[in-house]
Amino acid sequence: MRERVRESVAAMGENGTGGPGMEGWPRRRALAAGLAGLSAFPARGQEAWPSGPIRIVVPFAPGGSTDAVARLAAPGLQQGLGVPVVVENRSGAAGSLGADAVAKARPDGQTWLLTFDSHAVLPALLPRLPFDLRRDLLPVTLIGGAPYVVACKPDKPYRGIADVVSAAKARPGGVSFASTGNGTIGHLAMVQLGERVGVRLQHLPYRGGGLAVNDAVAGHVEMMIGSAALLAPQVAGGALRPLLQLGPERLPALAEVPTAEESGFPGLRAEAWWAVFAPAGTSAPVVARFHEALSAALREERAARQMTDAQQARLVLAGPDELARFLDREIETWGKVVRENGVQAD
Repeated sequence: MRERVRESVAAMGENGTGGPGMEGWPRRRALAAGLAGLSAFPARGQEAWPSGPIRIVVPFAPGGSTDAVARLAAPGLQQGLGVPVVVENRSGAAGSLGADAVAKARPDGQTWLLTFDSHAVLPALLPRLPFDLRRDLLPVTLIGGAPYVVACKPDKPYRGIADVVSAAKARPGGVSFASTGNGTIGHLAMVQLGERVGVRLQHLPYRGGGLAVNDAVAGHVEMMIGSAALLAPQVAGGALRPLLQLGPERLPALAEVPTAEESGFPGLRAEAWWAVFAPAGTSAPVVARFHEALSAALREERAARQMTDAQQARLVLAGPDELARFLDREIETWGKVVRENGVQAD
């Protein structure tokens, strides 16, 4: 084990970044993780990991897609790791309250963060964030993603996004849309759409996907934007009519719904994503084992079918390096939208 740690440290190279997958993630963290990893191979008489119930913190209210992904994975994780797995919802401040709780948790492998795309927007949205996104949380698994979809109740007078734009021009500020929270990728995508056509859409942020869906189905808002995973049951059941999808191509389940690019918005793409992070200092072998157990849980036939068919999500199940690279790109892309449009936290 100590030989593997020495090899890992040597592989980081002279730039101290840990290779191409660790840009922006300090060398000292990689070194600390490697050395701390020795503790995951206990001496005789020491307790091995996991030593008790595992807590997965979801920083959003129950009923949303992030909560659904966590609860879908929990049974397989419990079986694979041999300990109880508890999903804990700690919503608020665009997901930062739950993330902060995990960032400050003991790095013993018993607490994990399963979060949503708004995680990458936090540094721009909350300049006084009580934790550092890169320093205090370790990337573990990029679970996957799903395109955002704009939808409305079927009795609304919209058949496509062109109808929404026309109504917004006729009633400036009078067309509302709900999102799963202020500063989420869905919210920012709608800001970009409004800019492209010169209209202002009234944003109604919710503290979770379930609450937003309920009001959209009830007709309390003109429309909502949410991930295909979140809206799939309501769209399939006819409770919501999809108007636009923001992925690179049409989903098979939404074959009649145009993408934003097909609708005259080149380059406008937005995909929701889910990922897992651990408190900084969590040992590398523990992170690796959790990643393997989570991946196995979501590759299981029933879980995979639920993700890809029922929730229209694309499974990625990439490890720490790829998640680190992905997060850096998301922080840059959507942070720019926040800053240029003066988007603020609730």
